Amino acid sequence: MNRLPSLFLSHGAPTLPIDPSLPSAGFGVLSAQLPRPESVLMLSAHWGTARPVASTSAAPETIHDFYGFPRQLYEIQYPAPGAPDVARRAAVLLGEQGVLADAQPHGLDHGAWVPMLLMFPQADVPVAQLSIQPHMDAAHHFRVGRALRALKDDGVMVIGSGQITHNLRAADFSARPEDADPRVSEFTDWFEEKLAGHDIDALLDYRRQAPHAVLMHPTDEHLLPVFAALGAADDDFSLAIQSLGTYQRSLAMTNYVFGTA
Repeated sequence: MNRLPSLFLSHGAPTLPIDPSLPSAGFGVLSAQLPRPESVLMLSAHWGTARPVASTSAAPETIHDFYGFPRQLYEIQYPAPGAPDVARRAAVLLGEQGVLADAQPHGLDHGAWVPMLLMFPQADVPVAQLSIQPHMDAAHHFRVGRALRALKDDGVMVIGSGQITHNLRAADFSARPEDADPRVSEFTDWFEEKLAGHDIDALLDYRRQAPHAVLMHPTDEHLLPVFAALGAADDDFSLAIQSLGTYQRSLAMTNYVFGTA
């Protein structure tokens, strides 16, 4: 099969599958436009470890790693099969590039199962998860992605799941999309300009160079998955942007596809 793209998804609030005011349908639209993967390797902002851990679970549990939401959300199960062979292969590839990695069973947190549910609602695409390292920088995650690049030749879609802007302290949950903080678009415009120009050095240095970077990401665990997806992309990747709007004033729902040129 042709080499697959890598993706970065802004997974939004856990309520994305049940809140009609949120742009959940956009994920299905995106999925329909992409080649169908044989399996997915997901890097979510919500599973952080000291060094990479690949989940070898054959039947990963649906982890409801949030509190205070409607009961309906806790009743959702996403029974996709795991991809333990992909997980073990990922750990080996990382080791070959000098990145020490472990492999052990682990379920799917909401940063993984929410977008999978919306993109592959039949739960028929095997999925493995790889942890991020919240205390390490963008360059580390780019290096992780580079090590994973070979998986794309084997039908594996590498997906980073986080949020292109993520400052919950600045969020206003009563705000309408048209009430978005203008600084959100200033940050995303800069980020997308650098992506389109393949300016990897600037992107890895985003905390110093991007406008309002610290405001958009007081901590950067929700942006780190984009660097893994970018690392897994081809050197001459094509860029497709799916902008689904800005919600709660400060949370941009933007997805990126790093395709083959």
